[in-house]
Amino acid sequence: MYFGLTLKRNPLHSLYQNRILWATGLSILVHLVGLTGMIWVDRQWFSSLTPVNLVLMFFMVIWTQENKNQSFLSFIILAFFTGMVTEIIGVSTGILFGQYTYGTVLGPKLFQVPILIGINWFMVVFTSAATFRLFRNLFASMLGSASKMRSVLSNRLVTALGTAVFATFFDWVMEPVAVKLGFWTWVGDAQIPTLNYLTWFFISLFLALCSNLLRISTRNSFSVNLFLIQMMFFIILRFFI
Repeated sequence: MYFGLTLKRNPLHSLYQNRILWATGLSILVHLVGLTGMIWVDRQWFSSLTPVNLVLMFFMVIWTQENKNQSFLSFIILAFFTGMVTEIIGVSTGILFGQYTYGTVLGPKLFQVPILIGINWFMVVFTSAATFRLFRNLFASMLGSASKMRSVLSNRLVTALGTAVFATFFDWVMEPVAVKLGFWTWVGDAQIPTLNYLTWFFISLFLALCSNLLRISTRNSFSVNLFLIQMMFFIILRFFI
């Protein structure tokens, strides 16, 4: 797992790395407790703590973000409202994602959509962007400085497309688990429609392009760690619940 720490003798050599270490440790602990509780103790009770987990991770992302400037705040607001409006249209019409309804697990709702869903859209897109950035840079370094592919990988459209792919893949991993935990249900217990993933891709692509236009820094090591932790969390739950 990528912990965002350089190979120096003291891993706490800067305030930033100290925050990454503590935030990552807390994230691992919270998800391990949740994983254990959902599999072996009381799935319903532990899943009811999901809002606490999501809000905590949201503040951890903000806490570990080095460049908390106006553009970053603007992107949080944009992602929140884009996610909420999209989901409200989706729940009301069934046009964007398919026919689905939200349960009570995720807390208070606005027009039948949990308010936390707006935060979740920001979290998924931002952590996906940070993770894609890491993998892009690792791949570019393997190609060597003379490779023309390095400039292609740095293209804003390519970056946005990569972010959208990562975000959609995350939703594909999470979706069956979310249904089993009662986050939302597809009308008539229908199979998860392909339309859901197509909409996820295009909304994520839109937000990723906005992030590029706002020049949001996605150099957030904790966001990479969180993306990987949550991916493992949902992959394990897919097999055990």
